[in-house]
Amino acid sequence: MPAPSDNSGPVLAKSPAGDNAPPLSVTELSAALKHTVEDRFGHVRLRGEISGFKRAASGHVYLALKDDKAVIDGVIWRGNAGRLGFAPEDGLDVVATGKITTYAGRSKYQIVIDRLEMAGEGALMQLFEKLKARLGEEGLFAPERKQPLPFLPRTIGVVTSPTGSVIRDILHRLADRFPSHVLVWPVLVQGEGAAEQIAGAIRGFSDMAEGGEIPRPDLVIVARGGGSIEDLWSFNEEVVVRAIADCTIPLISAVGHETDTTLADYVADRRAPTPTAAAEMAVPVRAEIAAQLNELGLRASRAVRRQQALATERLEQRARLLPRPEALFAPAAQRLDDQGERLGRALGFSHQRANDRLRGISGRFSPDMLMRRTENAARDLARVPLRPALVTAPLQRGAERLGALERLLAQCHPDAPLQRGYAKVTDTKGAIVASSSSAKTAGEVHLHFADGAVAARIEGAAEPARTPPAAPAKKPTRRKPSAPNADQPKLL
Repeated sequence: MPAPSDNSGPVLAKSPAGDNAPPLSVTELSAALKHTVEDRFGHVRLRGEISGFKRAASGHVYLALKDDKAVIDGVIWRGNAGRLGFAPEDGLDVVATGKITTYAGRSKYQIVIDRLEMAGEGALMQLFEKLKARLGEEGLFAPERKQPLPFLPRTIGVVTSPTGSVIRDILHRLADRFPSHVLVWPVLVQGEGAAEQIAGAIRGFSDMAEGGEIPRPDLVIVARGGGSIEDLWSFNEEVVVRAIADCTIPLISAVGHETDTTLADYVADRRAPTPTAAAEMAVPVRAEIAAQLNELGLRASRAVRRQQALATERLEQRARLLPRPEALFAPAAQRLDDQGERLGRALGFSHQRANDRLRGISGRFSPDMLMRRTENAARDLARVPLRPALVTAPLQRGAERLGALERLLAQCHPDAPLQRGYAKVTDTKGAIVASSSSAKTAGEVHLHFADGAVAARIEGAAEPARTPPAAPAKKPTRRKPSAPNADQPKLL
């Protein structure tokens, strides 16, 4: 068994002699460190690369800033996270401004970031290239998505700052070239909230209805003056790029100077190097159009006159090949004169012959002859026997035949036997029951008498009645035709 060591320490904690400071708890030490760190590093600016970027459901942003040798955690509270000028992502080189504090729950220190900025133009360009590549893969910059610009827009919408020189340059250029109706949607063109305002203005123009109280633009210009890449960064935001891509109106991007390039230029239907150039693209020069119209009018007039001259020349050439009118009409005129002379002679001859026939016929008409013909007609009329019996006799015979038919019809009526005590039997549907088997099958029947009908039920079948043997049919006798009435007078 080994011997106990002589240098073993005390088991119970004892305060040294003369020391009246009690031991600190972990919480007390963490609080002391927190106050010390916050007092010493109340405001710091750190440059580093973003790593582990995460946005919580509460709206807070958690990330880490690192360089090649160290790393520090960071947090951006929800209020400050909503005011960031760009969308942070892993790999970006940024400068964070805030204060150093500790997180007692894990005994770690972190930076509470109040403002986050890109660390120079190189970092901005790095973010620019990443966003450009990602949106390009989605096809937002494809040439087939671009819309053609209208030749002469009646209404032009401009998205820009209402106080800058850009809107004055655009209006002045439009007035010089071709005055048009301009709608200005005022927005911020840089700073906090500028990207959302620009995207909202673009979507507002696109959502306007045709034929509304405010005319819908035929063309939209998004314009801003020159500046650094940081000043133009609002036009590189994804919300602006997607608003331009979704716009149903042709759009011109005129952001910055000729050397400035933004993502809005890539997605727009046309890029203008300057706002003034955008106005020149939007409308043609009215004087040039008028001159072109005059030139086209002159060309049309010359073409019409040239065609007219050629037609006249061809007509004259063909007219010289035609015979003279006198040569064409001379034979017809000669035939007309000949026929005219013959017609006069024929009319005179026909008139003379008609007069001769009239004189020959008129000699045979005299009053005595007409009187004799009238007297002969009167005697013939008096000899015709016109007696009333000739008319009344046929009518009387027709009336007698009609009465006989009416009596026969009354006797043949199906309900006539009911007047003599017979009854008619029908089933519940009104069909005639003509046999005992049909009555037994029907079950319930109706008995129709002369004064009404009663219902009855068939309880049993009666013996079938014996039908007497049919008498042999008599041979029909031929009826002698009646002799015609000798006394009947004949009309003819």
